[in-house]
Amino acid sequence: MSRKLHLALHPYGVGGPGQHGLWKDPRVAKNASIDIKYYIAQAQAAEHGLFDALFIVDSQFINSTYPSHYLNRLEPLTLLSAVAVHTEKIGLVGTASSTYNSPFNLARRFASLDHISGGRAGWNVVTSFDTGTSRNYGLDEHLDYATRYGRALESVQVIRGLWDSYEDDAFPADVERGVFLDPTKLHALDHVGEHFRVAGPLNISRSPQGQPVIFQAGVSEEGRTLAAQVAEGIYAPGGTLEAAHEYYTDIKRRTGEAGRDPDHIKIFIHGGPIVAPTDDAARRRELEIFDEDNDFAGNLALLGRGFGAHDFSQYDPDAPFPDVAHLAERGGRTGAAKLIERARRENLTLRQVADSVSDRKHSPFVGAPTTVADTIETWFHAGTFDGINLAFRTDEELNYFVDAVVPILQQRGLFRTEYEADTLRGHLGLPIPTNRHSPVNRHTRELVSS
Repeated sequence: MSRKLHLALHPYGVGGPGQHGLWKDPRVAKNASIDIKYYIAQAQAAEHGLFDALFIVDSQFINSTYPSHYLNRLEPLTLLSAVAVHTEKIGLVGTASSTYNSPFNLARRFASLDHISGGRAGWNVVTSFDTGTSRNYGLDEHLDYATRYGRALESVQVIRGLWDSYEDDAFPADVERGVFLDPTKLHALDHVGEHFRVAGPLNISRSPQGQPVIFQAGVSEEGRTLAAQVAEGIYAPGGTLEAAHEYYTDIKRRTGEAGRDPDHIKIFIHGGPIVAPTDDAARRRELEIFDEDNDFAGNLALLGRGFGAHDFSQYDPDAPFPDVAHLAERGGRTGAAKLIERARRENLTLRQVADSVSDRKHSPFVGAPTTVADTIETWFHAGTFDGINLAFRTDEELNYFVDAVVPILQQRGLFRTEYEADTLRGHLGLPIPTNRHSPVNRHTRELVSS
Protein backbone atom coordinates (compact mmCIF):
# COMPACT_ATOMS: atom_id res chain seq x y z
CA MET A 1 0.00 0.00 0.00
CA SER A 2 1.24 3.50 -0.82
CA ARG A 3 -0.33 5.35 2.12
CA LYS A 4 1.67 4.87 5.31
CA LEU A 5 0.87 5.58 8.93
CA HIS A 6 2.83 8.28 10.75
CA LEU A 7 3.69 8.19 14.45
CA ALA A 8 4.85 11.00 16.73
CA LEU A 9 5.77 10.99 20.42
CA HIS A 10 4.38 13.54 22.85
CA PRO A 11 6.28 13.29 26.19
CA TYR A 12 4.62 14.76 29.27
CA GLY A 13 7.26 14.34 31.97
CA VAL A 14 5.61 14.40 35.39
CA GLY A 15 2.09 14.79 34.03
CA GLY A 16 0.10 17.02 31.69
CA PRO A 17 -3.58 18.03 31.65
CA GLY A 18 -5.74 15.50 33.50
CA GLN A 19 -2.75 13.42 34.59
CA HIS A 20 -3.07 14.59 38.18
CA GLY A 21 -1.45 11.55 39.77
CA LEU A 22 1.30 10.70 37.30
CA TRP A 23 4.07 12.44 39.24
CA LYS A 24 3.43 10.08 42.17
CA ASP A 25 4.24 6.99 40.07
CA PRO A 26 7.55 5.56 41.40
CA ARG A 27 8.66 4.89 37.82
CA VAL A 28 8.51 8.61 36.98
CA ALA A 29 11.47 10.77 38.02
CA LYS A 30 10.23 13.79 39.94
CA ASN A 31 12.46 16.07 37.84
CA ALA A 32 11.61 14.46 34.49
CA SER A 33 10.17 17.63 32.98
CA ILE A 34 13.46 19.51 33.40
CA ASP A 35 15.84 16.58 32.86
CA ILE A 36 17.28 16.63 29.34
CA LYS A 37 18.33 13.00 29.76
CA TYR A 38 14.63 12.08 30.03
CA TYR A 39 13.84 13.73 26.69
CA ILE A 40 16.90 12.27 24.99
CA ALA A 41 15.92 8.77 26.16
CA GLN A 42 12.33 9.31 24.99
CA ALA A 43 13.50 10.54 21.58
CA GLN A 44 15.94 7.67 21.17
CA ALA A 45 13.27 5.10 22.05
CA ALA A 46 10.91 6.68 19.52
CA GLU A 47 13.66 6.76 16.92
CA HIS A 48 14.31 3.07 17.58
CA GLY A 49 10.60 2.60 16.75
CA LEU A 50 11.06 4.64 13.52
CA PHE A 51 8.67 7.37 14.66
CA ASP A 52 8.34 10.44 12.48
CA ALA A 53 8.74 13.09 15.16
CA LEU A 54 9.12 14.13 18.77
CA PHE A 55 6.57 16.84 19.64
CA ILE A 56 7.08 19.32 22.48
CA VAL A 57 4.18 21.45 23.74
CA ASP A 58 4.55 24.72 25.58
CA SER A 59 2.74 27.59 27.29
CA GLN A 60 4.01 30.75 28.94
CA PHE A 61 1.61 31.25 31.83
CA ILE A 62 1.03 29.22 34.98
CA ASN A 63 -0.42 29.47 38.42
CA SER A 64 -0.08 26.97 41.25
CA THR A 65 -3.04 24.88 40.03
CA TYR A 66 -1.57 24.07 36.61
CA PRO A 67 -0.55 20.51 35.63
CA SER A 68 2.67 19.29 37.22
CA HIS A 69 4.57 19.22 33.93
CA TYR A 70 3.59 22.82 33.16
CA LEU A 71 4.93 24.13 36.47
CA ASN A 72 8.55 23.29 35.81
CA ARG A 73 9.66 22.43 32.27
CA LEU A 74 12.27 23.24 29.64
CA GLU A 75 11.84 25.74 26.82
CA PRO A 76 11.12 23.78 23.59
CA LEU A 77 13.79 25.13 21.21
CA THR A 78 16.56 24.75 23.78
CA LEU A 79 15.33 21.24 24.60
CA LEU A 80 15.11 20.14 20.96
CA SER A 81 18.54 21.53 20.10
CA ALA A 82 20.01 19.29 22.79
CA VAL A 83 18.00 16.28 21.60
CA ALA A 84 19.10 16.94 18.02
CA VAL A 85 22.72 16.07 18.70
CA HIS A 86 21.75 12.77 20.35
CA THR A 87 19.49 11.56 17.52
CA GLU A 88 19.89 11.10 13.78
CA LYS A 89 16.54 10.68 12.06
CA ILE A 90 13.54 11.59 14.17
CA GLY A 91 11.81 14.92 13.47
CA LEU A 92 11.85 17.61 16.16
CA VAL A 93 8.71 19.73 16.47
CA GLY A 94 8.52 22.59 18.94
CA THR A 95 5.63 24.81 19.97
CA ALA A 96 6.04 28.59 19.82
CA SER A 97 3.46 31.35 20.00
CA SER A 98 2.94 33.68 17.05
CA THR A 99 1.20 36.06 19.44
CA TYR A 100 4.14 36.55 21.80
CA ASN A 101 7.17 36.19 19.50
CA SER A 102 8.53 38.33 16.69
CA PRO A 103 8.74 36.64 13.26
CA PHE A 104 12.44 37.41 12.81
CA ASN A 105 13.34 35.80 16.13
CA LEU A 106 11.22 32.71 15.44
CA ALA A 107 12.57 32.37 11.90
CA ARG A 108 16.14 32.43 13.14
CA ARG A 109 15.59 30.02 16.02
CA PHE A 110 13.77 27.38 13.97
CA ALA A 111 16.19 27.72 11.06
CA SER A 112 19.02 27.16 13.55
CA LEU A 113 17.33 24.01 14.88
CA ASP A 114 16.83 22.86 11.31
CA HIS A 115 20.56 23.16 10.60
CA ILE A 116 21.61 21.63 13.92
CA SER A 117 19.39 18.61 13.21
CA GLY A 118 20.19 18.29 9.51
CA GLY A 119 16.68 19.20 8.34
CA ARG A 120 14.43 17.69 11.03
CA ALA A 121 12.77 20.78 12.54
CA GLY A 122 9.08 21.65 12.70
CA TRP A 123 7.22 24.62 14.17
CA ASN A 124 3.86 24.07 15.89
CA VAL A 125 2.18 27.46 15.43
CA VAL A 126 -0.05 28.45 18.34
CA THR A 127 -1.80 31.72 19.14
CA SER A 128 -1.62 31.02 22.91
CA PHE A 129 -4.49 29.39 24.75
CA ASP A 130 -3.72 30.86 28.17
CA THR A 131 -5.16 34.36 28.44
CA GLY A 132 -2.85 35.16 31.38
CA THR A 133 0.16 35.09 29.05
CA SER A 134 -0.57 38.68 28.08
CA ARG A 135 0.44 39.90 31.53
CA ASN A 136 3.86 38.34 31.11
CA TYR A 137 4.41 40.49 28.04
CA GLY A 138 3.21 43.84 29.31
CA LEU A 139 -0.31 43.67 27.88
CA ASP A 140 -3.47 44.27 29.88
CA GLU A 141 -5.40 41.52 28.12
CA HIS A 142 -5.06 38.68 25.63
CA LEU A 143 -5.64 39.58 21.98
CA ASP A 144 -9.03 38.66 20.54
CA TYR A 145 -9.48 35.67 18.23
CA ALA A 146 -9.52 37.61 14.95
CA THR A 147 -6.37 39.54 15.81
CA ARG A 148 -4.50 36.47 17.05
CA TYR A 149 -5.26 34.41 13.96
CA GLY A 150 -4.63 37.31 11.58
CA ARG A 151 -1.28 37.81 13.28
CA ALA A 152 -0.55 34.05 13.07
CA LEU A 153 -1.18 33.94 9.32
CA GLU A 154 0.99 36.98 8.68
CA SER A 155 3.69 35.64 11.00
CA VAL A 156 3.94 32.38 9.04
CA GLN A 157 4.04 34.28 5.75
CA VAL A 158 6.81 36.57 7.01
CA ILE A 159 8.83 33.70 8.46
CA ARG A 160 8.61 31.69 5.26
CA GLY A 161 9.80 34.75 3.40
CA LEU A 162 12.75 35.11 5.76
CA TRP A 163 13.62 31.43 5.36
CA ASP A 164 14.02 32.16 1.63
CA SER A 165 16.49 35.02 2.19
CA TYR A 166 19.31 33.04 0.56
CA GLU A 167 18.96 31.10 -2.66
CA ASP A 168 20.29 27.58 -2.41
CA ASP A 169 23.53 28.35 -4.29
CA ALA A 170 24.19 31.73 -2.67
CA PHE A 171 27.52 30.65 -1.13
CA PRO A 172 30.04 29.63 -3.80
CA ALA A 173 32.90 30.02 -1.26
CA ASP A 174 35.31 30.27 -4.20
CA VAL A 175 38.76 30.79 -2.71
CA GLU A 176 40.47 31.41 -6.06
CA ARG A 177 38.07 34.21 -6.98
CA GLY A 178 37.80 35.44 -3.39
CA VAL A 179 34.00 35.14 -3.49
CA PHE A 180 32.27 33.73 -0.43
CA LEU A 181 28.75 35.06 -1.15
CA ASP A 182 27.04 35.83 -4.44
CA PRO A 183 25.23 39.02 -3.35
CA THR A 184 22.66 38.73 -6.14
CA LYS A 185 21.29 35.66 -4.34
CA LEU A 186 20.68 37.35 -1.02
CA HIS A 187 17.21 38.93 -0.75
CA ALA A 188 15.75 41.38 1.73
CA LEU A 189 12.09 40.85 2.58
CA ASP A 190 10.95 44.44 3.12
CA HIS A 191 7.61 43.29 4.50
CA VAL A 192 5.07 45.86 5.62
CA GLY A 193 1.79 44.35 6.80
CA GLU A 194 -1.07 44.80 9.23
CA HIS A 195 0.80 43.33 12.19
CA PHE A 196 4.51 43.35 11.26
CA ARG A 197 7.21 45.41 9.58
CA VAL A 198 10.23 43.21 8.84
CA ALA A 199 13.12 44.26 6.60
CA GLY A 200 15.28 41.12 6.52
CA PRO A 201 17.19 39.34 5.21
CA LEU A 202 17.67 36.48 7.66
CA ASN A 203 21.29 35.68 8.48
CA ILE A 204 21.07 31.91 8.00
CA SER A 205 20.69 29.79 4.88
CA ARG A 206 18.09 27.17 4.02
CA SER A 207 18.52 23.68 5.46
CA PRO A 208 18.49 20.29 3.67
CA GLN A 209 14.66 20.23 3.87
CA GLY A 210 14.33 23.78 2.55
CA GLN A 211 12.19 25.06 5.40
CA PRO A 212 11.01 23.66 8.74
CA VAL A 213 7.62 21.94 8.60
CA ILE A 214 4.67 24.05 9.75
CA PHE A 215 2.31 22.37 12.24
CA GLN A 216 -0.87 23.80 13.75
CA ALA A 217 -3.38 22.63 16.35
CA GLY A 218 -6.64 24.54 16.03
CA VAL A 219 -10.20 23.26 16.35
CA SER A 220 -12.03 26.58 16.17
CA GLU A 221 -13.33 27.97 12.89
CA GLU A 222 -10.38 30.35 12.79
CA GLY A 223 -7.97 27.52 13.59
CA ARG A 224 -9.30 25.28 10.83
CA THR A 225 -9.07 28.10 8.32
CA LEU A 226 -5.49 28.86 9.31
CA ALA A 227 -4.61 25.17 9.05
CA ALA A 228 -6.00 24.95 5.53
CA GLN A 229 -3.99 28.00 4.51
CA VAL A 230 -0.55 27.21 5.94
CA ALA A 231 -0.28 23.94 7.90
CA GLU A 232 1.65 20.93 6.67
CA GLY A 233 0.86 18.96 9.81
CA ILE A 234 -2.01 19.20 12.29
CA TYR A 235 -2.42 17.98 15.83
CA ALA A 236 -6.12 17.12 16.09
CA PRO A 237 -8.08 16.28 19.24
CA GLY A 238 -9.33 12.85 18.13
CA GLY A 239 -12.33 11.82 20.22
CA THR A 240 -14.73 9.32 18.67
CA LEU A 241 -14.18 7.75 15.28
CA GLU A 242 -17.06 9.83 13.93
CA ALA A 243 -15.68 13.10 15.33
CA ALA A 244 -12.18 12.33 14.04
CA HIS A 245 -13.56 11.50 10.59
CA GLU A 246 -15.52 14.78 10.48
CA TYR A 247 -12.45 16.80 11.41
CA TYR A 248 -10.22 14.94 8.93
CA THR A 249 -12.69 15.35 6.09
CA ASP A 250 -13.30 19.02 6.87
CA ILE A 251 -9.60 19.93 6.97
CA LYS A 252 -8.81 18.06 3.76
CA ARG A 253 -11.74 19.80 2.03
CA ARG A 254 -10.69 23.24 3.24
CA THR A 255 -7.11 22.57 2.15
CA GLY A 256 -8.25 21.74 -1.38
CA GLU A 257 -10.47 24.82 -1.48
CA ALA A 258 -7.44 26.90 -0.47
CA GLY A 259 -5.71 25.72 -3.64
CA ARG A 260 -3.39 23.26 -1.91
CA ASP A 261 -2.89 19.51 -2.32
CA PRO A 262 -4.77 17.82 0.57
CA ASP A 263 -2.06 15.14 0.66
CA HIS A 264 0.39 17.85 1.70
CA ILE A 265 -1.24 18.28 5.09
CA LYS A 266 -0.82 15.40 7.56
CA ILE A 267 -3.36 15.11 10.36
CA PHE A 268 -2.25 13.56 13.66
CA ILE A 269 -4.85 12.70 16.29
CA HIS A 270 -4.00 12.47 19.98
CA GLY A 271 -3.62 8.92 21.22
CA GLY A 272 -2.88 7.57 24.69
CA PRO A 273 -2.63 3.83 24.06
CA ILE A 274 -2.77 1.40 26.93
CA VAL A 275 -1.16 -1.87 25.88
CA ALA A 276 -0.77 -5.01 27.97
CA PRO A 277 -0.26 -8.71 27.22
CA THR A 278 -4.03 -9.32 27.27
CA ASP A 279 -7.16 -7.23 26.67
CA ASP A 280 -8.29 -7.80 30.25
CA ALA A 281 -4.96 -6.65 31.65
CA ALA A 282 -5.09 -3.49 29.53
CA ARG A 283 -8.62 -2.67 30.69
CA ARG A 284 -7.56 -3.17 34.31
CA ARG A 285 -4.67 -0.80 33.74
CA GLU A 286 -7.07 1.74 32.25
CA LEU A 287 -9.15 1.64 35.45
CA GLU A 288 -6.01 2.00 37.55
CA ILE A 289 -5.02 5.11 35.60
CA PHE A 290 -8.44 6.65 36.16
CA ASP A 291 -8.14 6.04 39.90
CA GLU A 292 -4.61 7.51 39.94
CA ASP A 293 -5.76 10.71 38.22
CA ASN A 294 -9.26 11.14 39.65
CA ASP A 295 -8.90 14.28 41.76
CA PHE A 296 -11.72 16.83 42.02
CA ALA A 297 -9.48 19.78 42.84
CA GLY A 298 -7.33 18.93 39.84
CA ASN A 299 -10.38 18.59 37.62
CA LEU A 300 -11.65 21.96 38.82
CA ALA A 301 -8.30 23.60 38.03
CA LEU A 302 -8.20 21.94 34.61
CA LEU A 303 -11.68 23.27 33.88
CA GLY A 304 -10.58 26.76 34.93
CA ARG A 305 -7.72 26.81 32.43
CA GLY A 306 -10.19 26.90 29.54
CA PHE A 307 -11.78 30.00 31.08
CA GLY A 308 -8.67 32.12 31.48
CA ALA A 309 -7.37 30.25 34.56
CA HIS A 310 -10.58 31.16 36.37
CA ASP A 311 -10.81 30.03 40.00
CA PHE A 312 -13.90 27.81 40.11
CA SER A 313 -13.22 26.84 43.73
CA GLN A 314 -15.04 30.01 44.82
CA TYR A 315 -18.40 28.53 43.79
CA ASP A 316 -20.66 25.94 45.38
CA PRO A 317 -19.70 22.78 43.43
CA ASP A 318 -23.25 21.42 43.71
CA ALA A 319 -24.93 24.57 42.40
CA PRO A 320 -25.74 25.02 38.71
CA PHE A 321 -22.76 25.73 36.48
CA PRO A 322 -22.03 29.49 36.73
CA ASP A 323 -22.39 31.93 33.85
CA VAL A 324 -18.76 32.39 32.79
CA ALA A 325 -19.02 32.38 29.00
CA HIS A 326 -17.40 35.79 28.75
CA LEU A 327 -14.22 34.47 30.37
CA ALA A 328 -13.46 32.13 27.47
CA GLU A 329 -13.96 34.62 24.64
CA ARG A 330 -10.23 35.27 24.28
CA GLY A 331 -8.97 31.85 25.36
CA GLY A 332 -10.37 28.36 24.82
CA ARG A 333 -13.56 29.58 23.22
CA THR A 334 -14.50 26.52 21.19
CA GLY A 335 -14.14 23.91 23.93
CA ALA A 336 -15.61 26.20 26.58
CA ALA A 337 -18.67 26.90 24.45
CA LYS A 338 -19.36 23.18 24.14
CA LEU A 339 -19.11 22.74 27.92
CA ILE A 340 -21.44 25.67 28.58
CA GLU A 341 -24.00 24.48 26.06
CA ARG A 342 -24.00 20.97 27.53
CA ALA A 343 -24.25 22.29 31.09
CA ARG A 344 -27.29 24.37 30.18
CA ARG A 345 -28.94 21.63 28.14
CA GLU A 346 -28.53 18.97 30.83
CA ASN A 347 -28.83 21.33 33.84
CA LEU A 348 -25.44 20.21 35.19
CA THR A 349 -23.81 21.35 38.40
CA LEU A 350 -20.27 22.69 38.55
CA ARG A 351 -19.13 19.39 40.06
CA GLN A 352 -20.63 17.42 37.18
CA VAL A 353 -19.00 19.66 34.58
CA ALA A 354 -15.61 19.51 36.32
CA ASP A 355 -15.77 15.75 36.63
CA SER A 356 -16.70 15.47 32.95
CA VAL A 357 -13.41 17.13 32.00
CA SER A 358 -11.61 14.05 33.29
CA ASP A 359 -14.37 11.51 32.83
CA ARG A 360 -13.26 7.94 32.25
CA LYS A 361 -13.17 8.20 28.48
CA HIS A 362 -12.53 4.79 26.98
CA SER A 363 -9.54 5.21 24.70
CA PRO A 364 -9.98 3.31 21.45
CA PHE A 365 -6.37 2.13 21.65
CA VAL A 366 -6.62 -0.16 24.67
CA GLY A 367 -5.86 -3.86 24.68
CA ALA A 368 -3.36 -6.51 23.76
CA PRO A 369 -0.85 -5.57 21.03
CA THR A 370 -2.93 -7.18 18.27
CA THR A 371 -6.11 -5.50 19.52
CA VAL A 372 -4.47 -2.07 19.51
CA ALA A 373 -2.99 -2.67 16.07
CA ASP A 374 -6.43 -3.74 14.80
CA THR A 375 -8.01 -0.53 16.06
CA ILE A 376 -5.27 1.66 14.60
CA GLU A 377 -5.70 -0.06 11.24
CA THR A 378 -9.50 0.35 11.34
CA TRP A 379 -9.31 4.05 12.16
CA PHE A 380 -6.56 4.65 9.59
CA HIS A 381 -8.53 3.06 6.77
CA ALA A 382 -11.70 4.87 7.90
CA GLY A 383 -10.11 8.22 7.06
CA THR A 384 -9.72 9.63 10.57
CA PHE A 385 -6.01 10.42 10.59
CA ASP A 386 -2.71 10.27 8.77
CA GLY A 387 -0.87 9.68 12.01
CA ILE A 388 -1.14 9.44 15.79
CA ASN A 389 0.53 11.73 18.30
CA LEU A 390 1.24 9.21 21.05
CA ALA A 391 1.52 9.92 24.77
CA PHE A 392 2.74 7.34 27.27
CA ARG A 393 2.85 7.61 31.03
CA THR A 394 6.12 5.75 31.55
CA ASP A 395 9.22 4.72 29.63
CA GLU A 396 8.17 1.10 30.01
CA GLU A 397 4.85 1.75 28.25
CA LEU A 398 6.58 3.53 25.37
CA ASN A 399 9.07 0.72 24.94
CA TYR A 400 6.34 -1.93 25.09
CA PHE A 401 4.41 -0.18 22.31
CA VAL A 402 7.57 0.02 20.19
CA ASP A 403 8.44 -3.63 20.77
CA ALA A 404 4.94 -5.15 20.61
CA VAL A 405 2.65 -2.98 18.48
CA VAL A 406 4.98 -1.41 15.91
CA PRO A 407 6.10 -4.81 14.51
CA ILE A 408 2.46 -5.78 13.89
CA LEU A 409 1.84 -2.52 12.04
CA GLN A 410 4.96 -3.19 9.98
CA GLN A 411 3.90 -6.74 9.15
CA ARG A 412 0.59 -5.38 7.84
CA GLY A 413 2.34 -2.87 5.60
CA LEU A 414 0.96 0.09 7.54
CA PHE A 415 4.23 1.44 8.91
CA ARG A 416 7.79 1.77 7.66
CA THR A 417 10.38 -0.92 8.38
CA GLU A 418 13.25 1.56 8.06
CA TYR A 419 13.72 5.27 7.67
CA GLU A 420 13.70 6.13 3.98
CA ALA A 421 14.68 9.77 4.43
CA ASP A 422 16.89 11.94 6.61
CA THR A 423 14.52 14.91 7.03
CA LEU A 424 11.14 15.46 8.64
CA ARG A 425 9.69 16.42 5.26
CA GLY A 426 11.00 13.17 3.86
CA HIS A 427 9.39 11.12 6.66
CA LEU A 428 6.02 12.82 6.07
CA GLY A 429 6.18 12.69 2.28
CA LEU A 430 6.07 16.48 1.96
CA PRO A 431 7.75 18.37 -0.88
CA ILE A 432 10.72 20.67 -0.34
CA PRO A 433 9.42 24.22 -0.85
CA THR A 434 10.96 25.89 -3.88
CA ASN A 435 12.74 29.08 -2.92
CA ARG A 436 10.59 32.02 -4.04
CA HIS A 437 13.69 33.66 -5.52
CA SER A 438 14.73 30.65 -7.59
CA PRO A 439 14.73 31.06 -11.39
CA VAL A 440 11.66 28.79 -11.67
CA ASN A 441 9.60 30.89 -9.26
CA ARG A 442 10.83 34.16 -10.75
CA HIS A 443 9.73 32.99 -14.20
CA THR A 444 6.32 31.97 -12.86
CA ARG A 445 5.81 35.37 -11.22
CA GLU A 446 6.80 37.12 -14.43
CA LEU A 447 4.25 35.11 -16.41
CA VAL A 448 1.49 35.87 -13.89
CA SER A 449 2.25 39.60 -13.88
CA SER A 450 2.55 39.92 -17.67
